[in-house]
Amino acid sequence: MKCPFCNYCESRVVDSRATENGEKIKRRRECVSCKHRFTTFEIVEETPIFVVKRDNTRERFNKTKLLEGFLRACEKRPISIDILEDAVNEVEKRVRSIGEKEVRTELIGDYCMESLKKIDDVAYIRFASVYRQFDAVENFVRELESLRNV
Repeated sequence: MKCPFCNYCESRVVDSRATENGEKIKRRRECVSCKHRFTTFEIVEETPIFVVKRDNTRERFNKTKLLEGFLRACEKRPISIDILEDAVNEVEKRVRSIGEKEVRTELIGDYCMESLKKIDDVAYIRFASVYRQFDAVENFVRELESLRNV
């Protein structure tokens, strides 16, 4: 690891521990040359996942874009950002667990719908209306009936 103070290429690890969420390793290092201490973080490099859209174009999976969709669906609803971030993380976890480099947008949308259905019925219907491209009142009624029957 290169020292940020003197650019020397050797350092020793003084302390090492996992971060709160356990997804990173925090290492306290000391430069062998100048003796300055600095902190580094080690994370697992994840393979990028590409989303195959309805028109067969591909784009990189983007958690931020997913969260924005959840936020739009939950606008003016009493749902905390923490709950939505957890839902987005769960969707990403499910997508990654498939083990494929490319995942169809329909599958991701289904995962999102399942998450929102557990969180809030109104947000679920809002998301469904965009995701399933409702173009008539009958589509809303059908979806509302399916919610009632659950």
